[in-house]
Amino acid sequence: MKTHELLDRLELLYPDNEMLQDLRRAFVDDDRNSLQRIIGNINPTEITNAVRMLEGNKDFVEDSLSQGQIKSKLWLINELKKLKLDLGTVFLCAGWYGILATLIFENNLKVTKIRSFDIDKTVVAIAERFNKKWVSEDWKFKAITQDIMDINYETHVWQFWSNKNNRMSKPMTDQPDTIINTSCEHIENFSDWYRKIPAGKLLILQTNNYFDLQEHVNCSDSLASFGDITPMEQVLYEGSLDCGQYVRFMRIGIR
Repeated sequence: MKTHELLDRLELLYPDNEMLQDLRRAFVDDDRNSLQRIIGNINPTEITNAVRMLEGNKDFVEDSLSQGQIKSKLWLINELKKLKLDLGTVFLCAGWYGILATLIFENNLKVTKIRSFDIDKTVVAIAERFNKKWVSEDWKFKAITQDIMDINYETHVWQFWSNKNNRMSKPMTDQPDTIINTSCEHIENFSDWYRKIPAGKLLILQTNNYFDLQEHVNCSDSLASFGDITPMEQVLYEGSLDCGQYVRFMRIGIR
């Protein structure tokens, strides 16, 4: 991905961020005034760490910042703003690099804390770097390496590896009010996972009809078929989003 393409996508995520606007003008338009503002306001160590992170994580840049990923996350955020829901404690399933959590916090949605679960242990460091501010706020955000099939969605006890202490942390307990899974197309034995969700939980779910990818083992060919495998007591929102190569489906409601 070229520099200007990356900056374009970051600006989509953060349209009001003046530093990103300056960064784009500095790189794309060779605007020296913008470059001077950046130099005067940024911590050089943080920029170095960010560059190293991006250079070493091709999947992060090309996949998590793809147009489809950005559009689907902004769609979710915008619909939640309209619904004005209190998300409480959120379990973010297959949370990946934690960008959705960042957007939830930065858009001032009502949320107590977010626990981001992903089976891939390599995504934890990036997710916590993106959400460093909220990790520091008494773990308002925490990324955890765990298979979402092994989670108790009523009351869950979890642990993490502490690099500082070189050992596993003490057990922590959380009770989710909201469960978000925007990667339903990736979930094998989806019906088994769905049965684990207790009645009364707020659910936010996304999938797509992009059958061509091998890792997409649970696509839906329509919003109606997605509804068939995700029955809810009360549907608060459901809709489709054209992402070009595929259509994304979303359902928000009470299990």
